[in-house]
Amino acid sequence: MPKRSLLTVGPAPATLTELFKRIEKKWGSVTWLPTTAAATSWLDGNPCAAVFLHAPDGLNEEALSFVEGAVAADLPCVVLAGRPSVAEAMAAARAGASEYVESPFAWAALDAALGRFLGEGGTELVADSEPQGCAAIVGKSDRMAKVFTLIKKVCDTDTTVLVRGESGTGKELIAQALHYEGTRRNGPFIAVNCGAIPGELLESELFGHEKGAFTHAIRTRMGRFELAHGGTVFLDEISEMSPMLQVKLLRVLQERKFERIGGTRTIQSDFRIVAATNRDLDQEVAEGRFREDLYYRLNVIPIEAPPLRERKGDIALLIDYFIEKFNRVRQKKISGVTPEAMRQLLHYPWPGNVRELENTVERMVILAAGRELAVEDLPDRVVGTLPAATAAQDVHEIPGEGFFLNEVVADFEKRLIVQALDQTSWVRNRAAKLLNVNRTTLIEKMKRFGLMQSENGT
Repeated sequence: MPKRSLLTVGPAPATLTELFKRIEKKWGSVTWLPTTAAATSWLDGNPCAAVFLHAPDGLNEEALSFVEGAVAADLPCVVLAGRPSVAEAMAAARAGASEYVESPFAWAALDAALGRFLGEGGTELVADSEPQGCAAIVGKSDRMAKVFTLIKKVCDTDTTVLVRGESGTGKELIAQALHYEGTRRNGPFIAVNCGAIPGELLESELFGHEKGAFTHAIRTRMGRFELAHGGTVFLDEISEMSPMLQVKLLRVLQERKFERIGGTRTIQSDFRIVAATNRDLDQEVAEGRFREDLYYRLNVIPIEAPPLRERKGDIALLIDYFIEKFNRVRQKKISGVTPEAMRQLLHYPWPGNVRELENTVERMVILAAGRELAVEDLPDRVVGTLPAATAAQDVHEIPGEGFFLNEVVADFEKRLIVQALDQTSWVRNRAAKLLNVNRTTLIEKMKRFGLMQSENGT
């Protein structure tokens, strides 16, 4: 197969260059140019199979003009949106962009886009591929073990699966595991974020359109359902789909048949649907925002993606994984986390789940002053969330790598002593009575924990 030439325009952050190194191994050489002006000049004298436009700060008039020029030259153009919005997605579509991919950028989305433009001719080197299936999900807690068991049971079926869970819990990773663990692993995995694409564009994304079907439909385009033949379609944020599209999706689920927009030919495609939502679909159905018949069609096999606060035993594993990842991407040499910083991280409730943890570790790795991530590297929202009276009670699950019992007990004892002293205005006699210990015993413990300088009374 002749080596293809790909062009990427715009800033080249480390996380994106790592993805394009993998693209280069599979699809062909990648040229990076910083500006659209430089890219326009380069295209005048060089062959090119596809263009990626990285727009971290949004699409301006110059960028949209570049997209129009690439499309006029019959080049597929993918917009990598750093600040995605409905208005920008529509502007990109009007300019003729073939794809509008949102940050954070994933290998599966870029690989699928190139597969649609260039065919399935690329061959990725196995030694450099990332883990797939359940191996790509970090976790050994009981909650995740149940998820892995369910994935193994249903991966080889074509039954529709609904993955439910809060934002940032890894619902797409579960969908990918269902795909790569099953018989469809060699087919395409195509992800569609129903909440990020405007309703008027989502129909075209899913079903495709014929040339001239609407304004700016300058060429016939295959939809995601058609492109997913032999593979899996992942419909994220399914609850955001419009009522009209819900009706059309119901028919696709029942018959696996559809027509492109503006077309009359019925297309049949063999694919599996995995959907995901962070909303309570029972409530959405009750309030009339989601079709009941579609809900029952989707909810054949429900899988719950547990929030991070319910799988605390995985936090240390995830932190180690992210440190290794960002050491590689950011060219750092962080060796680990100090015990006190780890205690703070284990206690923090992580409302943003694994995504918040990943972003926090990345920030700490970038800003860390030493070789270990310490308390001073933690964001303010994480520091100080560990209450003195409940520190020991909050160990719901012992981390997989274990901890030092004496250290945890000593820390808890110190916190109780400080709390007793605070409640008694640091009068040691009264504090000793609260703790039911001798005054001399209390003083010895205060000396051991370095609390004597803090006393305000006798």
